Amino acid sequence: MAFTCATGKHRRPSRMQRSTARAVGVAALTTTGVMATVASTPAFAAEPSPEQTGLIPVVTVGESVAESVADQVDEQVAAQKQAAFEEAARQAAAKKAVEEREARVRAAREAERKRLNTFVSPITGSYVSTGYQASSSLWSSGSHTGIDFHAASGTTVHAVGSGTVVEAGWGGAYGNQIVIKMHDGTYTQYGHLSSIEVSVGQTVTPGQRIALSGATGNVTGAHLHFEARTSPEYGSDIDPVAYLRNHGVNV
Repeated sequence: MAFTCATGKHRRPSRMQRSTARAVGVAALTTTGVMATVASTPAFAAEPSPEQTGLIPVVTVGESVAESVADQVDEQVAAQKQAAFEEAARQAAAKKAVEEREARVRAAREAERKRLNTFVSPITGSYVSTGYQASSSLWSSGSHTGIDFHAASGTTVHAVGSGTVVEAGWGGAYGNQIVIKMHDGTYTQYGHLSSIEVSVGQTVTPGQRIALSGATGNVTGAHLHFEARTSPEYGSDIDPVAYLRNHGVNV
């Protein structure tokens, strides 16, 4: 009987052959009890607990970092809120300071306005002894161009309002005199003075002492001659009583 011989080389088993052989081997092991032995070895033990793997410490550290970051965020938010509060308070204080400063400026301006528009009597506590336009041969014009305030020699004479001195010195029949251009553009004149305490160009305020009353010039006794004028010149006189009353002075 004839036999056909192989070429002498062994072929590698196919994938199907290898799988079949592995299955057969496993069956054999199971039959002999080896499979049970292998199942009890550490290689086939239950899955390790999380503590053994180190996963829980890792998670714990992560949570700690998250809490730290959250705390930092909270701190930053709190700091930002505090900074915003302080900035708002600063701005409010600055606004209040500006408002208070503006209020002071307004109050000062109002006070200055009132001061400029305030008028007083030229002689405190005195009265008119000779009225305006009274007739007498004592006056060259035949009538009184002003009013006379009763005053003993040396009595304080006040500027009746705010203004600038335009004349201060001898005035002929008026004796020593002062003429002031008032803040409202009118003029006031003070005559028969015993002394003068202001000079030309000087600014005066209501109630300021400017002279002392006397009996210089054409007089029969000590008193203050007061005139209100539309110009610094003689002959531009207006009713001084009405003038003072119109400016709030009780005469």
